[in-house]
Amino acid sequence: MSRLEGDIYVSLYVAEHDSIIEKWSGHSLTLLEIIEIKSLEEGLVTINTESLSEIISRTGHVAIYDIYFDIDKAEVKSESEPVFDEIAGLLQQNPDLKLYVVGHTDNVGELAYNMKLSQARADAVVKFLISEYGIDENQLLSYGVGPLVPVASNRTEEGRAKNRRVELVER
Repeated sequence: MSRLEGDIYVSLYVAEHDSIIEKWSGHSLTLLEIIEIKSLEEGLVTINTESLSEIISRTGHVAIYDIYFDIDKAEVKSESEPVFDEIAGLLQQNPDLKLYVVGHTDNVGELAYNMKLSQARADAVVKFLISEYGIDENQLLSYGVGPLVPVASNRTEEGRAKNRRVELVER
């Protein structure tokens, strides 16, 4: 069935049992499956201190997409505070944990400009964690790598959005 909210698929299976299994003889079985197809909702993954710790322990790094900056700016936007609460919680609970804060950009614009912007954004993240949360500066080192480590193609806006990120890398 087609509908605006997404397609629905219905499967109906009906069977009558014969005498192979005596106690089921004469009974029928009905199985109804309804599958609703919906668009994938984005932006619902919650980053918390525990998940950050688990991902870093398992992979050595975690990509953070919820740190926001205006275009061509390095000032952290207030919408980023929830993720900063979790990053700060991770660092406060693990005072021996040392991280690289790595800024990434897409490849729009000149390489030198993107390298400088990614470094400025990584610096801003470190500065924010130190000044607003009292994180020990020895736990954090900032690096900007611009567009040099993409995780997706820069040919589409979706890919460029994935490449604009901050990563926390265990050191």
